[in-house]
Amino acid sequence: MILIIDDDSAIRSSLSFMLKRAGYTVQAVPGPREAIETVRLQAPDLILMDMNFTLSTTGEEGLTLLRQVKVFRPEVPVILMTAWGSIQLAVQGMQAGAFDFVTKPWNNAALLQRIETALALTSPAPADEPSADTLDRSRIIGKSRGLTDVLDTVARIARTNASVLITGESGTGKELIAEAIHRNSRRAGQPFVKVNLGGISQSLFESEMFGHKKGAFTDATSDRIGRFELADRGTIFLDEIGDLDLSCQVKLLRVLQDQTFEVLGDSRPRKVDVRIISATNADLRQMVAEHTFREDLFYRINLITVKLPPLRERREDIPLLARHFADRQAEANGLPRTDFSADALNFLSRLPYPGNIRELKNLVERTILVNAKPVLDASDFDAQYLRPNEPDNTTAKTSLAGMTLDEIERQTILQTLEQHKGNLSRAAASLGISRAALYRRLEKYGISL
Repeated sequence: MILIIDDDSAIRSSLSFMLKRAGYTVQAVPGPREAIETVRLQAPDLILMDMNFTLSTTGEEGLTLLRQVKVFRPEVPVILMTAWGSIQLAVQGMQAGAFDFVTKPWNNAALLQRIETALALTSPAPADEPSADTLDRSRIIGKSRGLTDVLDTVARIARTNASVLITGESGTGKELIAEAIHRNSRRAGQPFVKVNLGGISQSLFESEMFGHKKGAFTDATSDRIGRFELADRGTIFLDEIGDLDLSCQVKLLRVLQDQTFEVLGDSRPRKVDVRIISATNADLRQMVAEHTFREDLFYRINLITVKLPPLRERREDIPLLARHFADRQAEANGLPRTDFSADALNFLSRLPYPGNIRELKNLVERTILVNAKPVLDASDFDAQYLRPNEPDNTTAKTSLAGMTLDEIERQTILQTLEQHKGNLSRAAASLGISRAALYRRLEKYGISL
């Protein structure tokens, strides 16, 4: 049963009608007194609750009711309803234990999706719930406990529409996990659109994300479809979301809230149906405390958080990853298969890997290219290993012979990323180029972050 709490009879009626048509059992009450009585006597599966009642213009009555509901039924998910101008109330509600929030007027389809997601994530897991072993885990290598725990979470959430925030150090494979969520979802046959938010300037944000019409601004010589429209019915992956400036965060929050946007040069609102997956290596909670990341956006994107372990916490996966990267390198360059001695694998398994999987991948590829040997030993990897704060000297000289300019540039970028532990801003500064220019080169050379 879904319990609706709202003092507006029209809203109670419209919500009840919509939910009954969707197959839910519904009970609607006008205020806190009736709500508490219902919650005490019954166990609703989900609660839809307004935050503003006529007796309170500050929303304090709504917050008090939420806290009381969570005392009686802590396991029941609560979705809050509030006006856009009172969205801070919803943030306070999330801090008090609410599951999600929507703003009025809501999008019926989006609200139904959020209800379905809340019920799916809070109901007892069925006996036949998929596990990590049943996932399509293409390109995900490893069997460690840390990785298996992540994949178990992916299996549980993939088929819902929950927004997901993937966190972890640079080089831990956040994009691969985002792809796995999409590939195992009900949207698998639809677009998966990747956006590196750190590479989009503030002035181009709306054009890139929402599109523009010809003539919308000086350089708009033709129509452009935005990323959200390209992702319609599929998934949009917002990488480096912690790099988004505050003015762009407001614009992003608007479209995430009701899945509606306006193309530049066209005032007609457009609706999309997209699932949001975000990723960052930044501490967003700290950024919220420092007022550099909006708290309301933080709660909108992280209904579910997936934290990826660093490579140093999943060392048993290192031999499997090294073998995988070696086979890919041989296939890509038409080289014979390279094997590893036991001491080579021991050497690789002991390294600290501040650059995580990306660092291991680059080390394996570089060592294979420099050493034309059927079996690599520890000394081969030791010679190519870039120790922290140690400039790359002899390696660069010995590996340039026979390489094209593009290959040299690609290797330079990879080595710089390793030296700066995947920090794009520092890597760009070290290379003497802008962050946007570095993003273009990463895309050109197929370098994944």
